[in-house]
Amino acid sequence: MFHYKLQKIPLLVAAFSFLMTSCFKDVDFEQAQDIKLAPDLEADLLFYTINETDFEDSETNAFTPVIRDTVRLEFLDDDYTQDGLMHAEFRFRHENRFPYLIKSSIRFLSENDRTQFSVNYDIPPGSNDSPTIVDTIHVVSGNDIGKVRRSINMLVELEMIDGGKDIEGELDFSSKGLFKFEF
Repeated sequence: MFHYKLQKIPLLVAAFSFLMTSCFKDVDFEQAQDIKLAPDLEADLLFYTINETDFEDSETNAFTPVIRDTVRLEFLDDDYTQDGLMHAEFRFRHENRFPYLIKSSIRFLSENDRTQFSVNYDIPPGSNDSPTIVDTIHVVSGNDIGKVRRSINMLVELEMIDGGKDIEGELDFSSKGLFKFEF
């Protein structure tokens, strides 16, 4: 029985050698540096619904026409993202049920709060029966992609025009980013 096992080993080595030489005969390992991966990443950035109470000062209940919020985009603070990001598309969608014009300003800020780029637009008045929908896409690529790489915070600011104490309505917001990489 021991003699039988020793005879199988040379046969296995021969079979493995044959497979190695025949499978990899035409492979040029010098081309490995030319391989490029181009993955895409779609990420939700920020979602919210605001109503009339969000336009009130929390201490005095007085109408405040401007509200703002900042969200940190942690995934942009990564070496792979910094090195491989080649293209970014941002989608911002508002659905307005307030009967007032709202100005939207979305700014992308660096670590030291310097504006890298902005996306500004008006959201026309709407109603509960007929909300106004604004769907905006902002593309950043080429030489401008460095602005996205330097961004870490997204500041969203809304200004309600001609609103007052007795406002009613809602504003829905959703935002996404599509990021294309090359490694």
